[in-house]
Amino acid sequence: MYYQTPRKVAIIGGLRIPFCRAHTNYAQQSNLDMLSAVLKGLVDKYSLQNVALGDVSAGAVIKHSRDWNLVREAVLSSGLAPETPAYDLQRACGTSLEAAIQIGNKIAMGQIDAGIAAGTDSISDTPIVYPDEYREILLSSFRGRSLKQKVSPWLKLRPKHFKPVLPDVNEPRTGMSMGQSTEITAKDWGITRAAQDELAYESHRRAAAAYDDGFYDDLLMPFSGATEDNNMRRDTTIEKLSTLKPVFDRGPDATMTAGNSTPLTDGASSILLASEDWARDHGFPIQAYLRYGKVAAVDFIKTEGLLMAPAYAVSNMLKDAGLAFHDFDLFEIHEAFAAQTLATMKAWESPEYCHDQLGRSQPLGPIDRSKLNVRGGSLAIGHPFAATGARILASLAKMLDQRGSGRGLISICTAGGMGISAIVEK
Repeated sequence: MYYQTPRKVAIIGGLRIPFCRAHTNYAQQSNLDMLSAVLKGLVDKYSLQNVALGDVSAGAVIKHSRDWNLVREAVLSSGLAPETPAYDLQRACGTSLEAAIQIGNKIAMGQIDAGIAAGTDSISDTPIVYPDEYREILLSSFRGRSLKQKVSPWLKLRPKHFKPVLPDVNEPRTGMSMGQSTEITAKDWGITRAAQDELAYESHRRAAAAYDDGFYDDLLMPFSGATEDNNMRRDTTIEKLSTLKPVFDRGPDATMTAGNSTPLTDGASSILLASEDWARDHGFPIQAYLRYGKVAAVDFIKTEGLLMAPAYAVSNMLKDAGLAFHDFDLFEIHEAFAAQTLATMKAWESPEYCHDQLGRSQPLGPIDRSKLNVRGGSLAIGHPFAATGARILASLAKMLDQRGSGRGLISICTAGGMGISAIVEK
């Protein structure tokens, strides 16, 4: 460890490729292709060619075994000096925010002066494997010493062994998808279909407005024929959203549809972090500062909803910082599902929940909706699992920079019953 007075962690800026629905623009692109492209774009944006940074941290949730050193390989294609180290990590949907917090901690402690956090995910380039029985036949034959030992395992081969096993994101502990789990949460918290559709509509409306006023011009780079997030629907209305049928539950009380849930998405994003001295020495204006980060987990098997951990992460982080909701100018809450976002906010408003679960004497209180996801959220933009955190962090830093001052809060739910949060200040 390197012990010194902690330094402030400056956010220089970010860049991403448009987020696209799976099996559309990026159907022929891999995680390595997308991550390499976005890192190269960031290098070009900030003229970092042949610069050796302290570290690069990134990851993907769905990736091939061939990508065991994914981030280092992407760095070698980025234009950074080959001496720039890199490492993979994964915290489900919070991956690139976790990467930013880890890079930030290294900067704060003086271990490095600058680094990049990033994330990428592809549903289109899904790794396809075959049943374990087929793998055992292959390995048994490989281990054989004699011709008989090599041939005999193949006598067990059957047509069923050629049926591929596709990866999924169902929870191993429950066998349920995020959507199925969130339907339960929606019922537990009384989240209505109308409220979910309204949040989804606002997400699309605000994202479209952000594009129209040029907010995303320097945050996105064209890639593989895409120039903007292709899940965004400029012409959607609450009436159109209300006609969609539920997809995770067919019962009369089902409320979650393809319109108020994030689609399976491909994409990549990145962000450059540094010490104040490094930023000044390289002539980079500082957009904002990464100040706090916190993770939490819940027992979603027995006691809590799968995606309720952000309620705890944010509460605990605010205790660390000595802050309350009224101290924030902007809120960026990841919209995995409208129901999840609304349930989390409802939990923060509940005196009982805040007292019994969060250990607070008073509720955290309501969030001013005019401060929530003001440039669009994941429901409109899309959600490539590992890329969402860096996308949110880059947008929030730019918003605070445009304001000239302020404080923003980030909250992201993840698979495995975890949540991650951060505070950004200008």
